[in-house]
Amino acid sequence: MSTAILTGPPVAGSSLEADLRSLGFEVRAASGPTAIGTELAATTADERVALIDPRFVGHTHALRLALRDPRFAAGALPGVLAVGPEARHALPRDPGGGPQAVTEALEAAGVQVHRPELGTLVATVPADDAARAEAEQAVAAVDGEAVRLRSAVKSRDGFFTTFCISPYSRYLARWCARRGLTPNQVTTASLITALIAAGCAASGERWGFVAAGVLLIASFVLDATDGQLARYDLQYSTLGAWLDATFDRAKEYSYYAGLALGAARGGDDVWALALGAMLLMTARHTVDFSFNEASHDVTGNTSRTAALSSKLDSAGWTVWARRMIVLPIGERWALIAVLTAATTPRITFVVLLVAGSLAACYTTAGRLLRSLHRRARTDRAAEGVRALTDSGPLAELAGRLLRPLPLPRLGVPAVALLGGAVILATAWAAPLGSAWPVAAAACYALCAGVALARPLKGPLDWLLPPIFRIAEYGTILVLAARADTDGTLPAAFGLVAALAYHHYDTVYRIRGGTGAPPHWLVRAVGGHEGRTLLVTVAAALQLGDGGRTQGFTFALTTLAVVIAAVVLVESIRFWVSSQAPAVHDETGEPA
Repeated sequence: MSTAILTGPPVAGSSLEADLRSLGFEVRAASGPTAIGTELAATTADERVALIDPRFVGHTHALRLALRDPRFAAGALPGVLAVGPEARHALPRDPGGGPQAVTEALEAAGVQVHRPELGTLVATVPADDAARAEAEQAVAAVDGEAVRLRSAVKSRDGFFTTFCISPYSRYLARWCARRGLTPNQVTTASLITALIAAGCAASGERWGFVAAGVLLIASFVLDATDGQLARYDLQYSTLGAWLDATFDRAKEYSYYAGLALGAARGGDDVWALALGAMLLMTARHTVDFSFNEASHDVTGNTSRTAALSSKLDSAGWTVWARRMIVLPIGERWALIAVLTAATTPRITFVVLLVAGSLAACYTTAGRLLRSLHRRARTDRAAEGVRALTDSGPLAELAGRLLRPLPLPRLGVPAVALLGGAVILATAWAAPLGSAWPVAAAACYALCAGVALARPLKGPLDWLLPPIFRIAEYGTILVLAARADTDGTLPAAFGLVAALAYHHYDTVYRIRGGTGAPPHWLVRAVGGHEGRTLLVTVAAALQLGDGGRTQGFTFALTTLAVVIAAVVLVESIRFWVSSQAPAVHDETGEPA
């Protein structure tokens, strides 16, 4: 339910009432300032209400931006105010001063009032008939629907998405809006299309690979459409935030699995490459997420790298070149689709790994150079980076025991890197089934504890989450690859996929401002160091001389199922609850 209250008698010939009704509002007109409170009291506490100056002149989409955006408790334009149920308590007892006075009262009470950027859209309260005629001419001179279509597209996006997808997907978004389809339905259709593509790739036949490539592009078109539909029609929701945050990874990693299954049907085992691609992509994203979280409270950067980046942004062609270098989701999916249709799964994964590694080197180098010139992080940023490490009880215990251990300025990432290098090198070189990886995993847990023993405020402390992701996922990959038996690498792929979901879920909770997952959940799934130790113990017990390699596969599968069940149940509970934020990616950062 939504009610719009005109603060005075309607203006003759005005389309304002029709515009409000087209936006889903029941329109009431107060006879004067003293009647506004009476009309407001007649509404129910759980509905969104709007106070509108009847003299208002403007585009319908300008009204939509202020009145209908569910992400904000209140929105305002000149002569217009919308208040959601969560902010109704802050409304003054006497709202007779009109929208502007009530807006000031809300802000004085601590309510953040959203004022949308209008660009060329018109929104004004003319003082007289001449000003009204001029405003109406200004409204007629600007195509509000064209502005609405343009605003449905992200202001920053990759080259492929901007020039090959968005020119027509925005019209698909409008088509969906006019037929009552929701972004969640389009997101689900995108997932189903990607899963069908993965199934075609799993056939192992050339027709299947061609169909998979075509369907993957179709899935990406729908993936772009769902966000554009949300922006076009302001259909944001908490459930949509969860779907948007997780389905991209589910689609991409399911497609990797389909390619690996298709290759296996043709006699080529590429599961290690598929797992390596998932490891690389998750590590790359963790670098982005962790760096951004560490920079949460940074207001400026005077480093030469930042200055060079700003200078390059002033040249148009460098902007697109740099966006393509980082291999965002549009370029990446287009690359995968073309290679799938034209080559083999092995070539697809090799090219993806090479391109992804170059992109990772480029982005990580830039972040490292920027970080060296930044001041110490705030407590808020340090806590965010610590939550992204996903450290469990073993690291916490080691941190308490080793807290007095002094470290130099860059000692924290150095210790974490040492622990990760030790466990990966030992898993690679130690005799299969020996206890050496177990000892290395214990050393890794100690190093993690040392690194986490103090607030993560150093210039490069944000490297800890990606280091821990590489160490944990890499250990699983190396031990599964060395086991050299049917089913072990697919089981490892499933385990890493479950862990990746948990880590992406952590990221989007923090982005939404609700903090990391509950501490009990991190403890329940063991933390990165606990799971790494558990995997090495299973390898030592099952992969020794004459060991049961199928036992190791069973252990990985069991661990994957348990972790997936625990994190999915808690994640679904959180994201469908009323407390979950409506988080949508508007940054244009690579996905």
